[in-house]
Amino acid sequence: MRVVMMGTGLFAEPTFEALLARPGLVVGLFTSPDRGAGEARGSTRQTGKGMAAIAEGRGVPVFRPESINTPEGEASLRGLAPDLCVVAAYGQILKEFILAVPAHGFINVHASLLPKYRGAAPISWAIRQGETETGVTIFRLSRGIDDGLMVAREATPIGPEETAGDVEARLSLVGARLALGCVDEIAAGTARGVAQDHSSRTKAPKLKKEDGLIDWTRPAAEISNFVRAMHPWPTPFAYWHRPGQPPLRLIVSKARVRAEGTAEPPGTILPTTDVLTVAAGGGTAVEVLELKPDGKRQMTAADLLRGRKPRAGDRLGAALEGTSA
Repeated sequence: MRVVMMGTGLFAEPTFEALLARPGLVVGLFTSPDRGAGEARGSTRQTGKGMAAIAEGRGVPVFRPESINTPEGEASLRGLAPDLCVVAAYGQILKEFILAVPAHGFINVHASLLPKYRGAAPISWAIRQGETETGVTIFRLSRGIDDGLMVAREATPIGPEETAGDVEARLSLVGARLALGCVDEIAAGTARGVAQDHSSRTKAPKLKKEDGLIDWTRPAAEISNFVRAMHPWPTPFAYWHRPGQPPLRLIVSKARVRAEGTAEPPGTILPTTDVLTVAAGGGTAVEVLELKPDGKRQMTAADLLRGRKPRAGDRLGAALEGTSA
């Protein structure tokens, strides 16, 4: 069996390393092109050792096309003569002529319990929607987005304080184990596929920087989930509006629901001493425990409040009220 790996980032690395542990199995790697510092963000993918660095350390050829869906990309893939391609967070939708190259096709390592959360950011969307369970699905790539036959599937709980980054790191290990087992089954001719229930599908589109803006009109429980879901990308944020001063951008690192509600309008900063308490929708309130003011280090809310006391009229919202950033 000749396997080509396609993937980028922390989620893909354990799968790649598991495949590399089998001598002679992996014959090439396709990964994202190197990006400049200004292009490094914009993805839910966390970085680890680096897929290319792992490959080069093992003498595996590395290919970094902007798009594999070109005659050049097809030629590079065909030149490796793969029997099977394993994909994990590659970030490109593959055309039919690419899918037709390996004799045993493609399998994809996806961080959700398909058919729920098809798309580029399944972990973030699962946490944002208040799911208490997620998992990994290995499925056959086909023409549609994340809709192929399922070869393996395993569920795992989402901890009440876990961020998207926490869950991704844990699921990457589950995915590596499942993927390796699927490769063995495909090689032995024993792999079976189960069709997805397409009527139960949900979407998990890619997140953009502006998607991290906190909407204080949502109930506190939803805001708490949102904060966890937006880490490590695109990071949840809001602006502290103070009468007579420019808005201060805050990245919210940790928040929780306050037991007591409030009648104040959403976004209003409530008078407290050790946590930044903010009115939310439905008469609820959120306690911001950790944050990072623009240009400053990350700190506890207590540290911030020692030097910046809320005043009447202070509130959290968008940079310009009525905008999305």
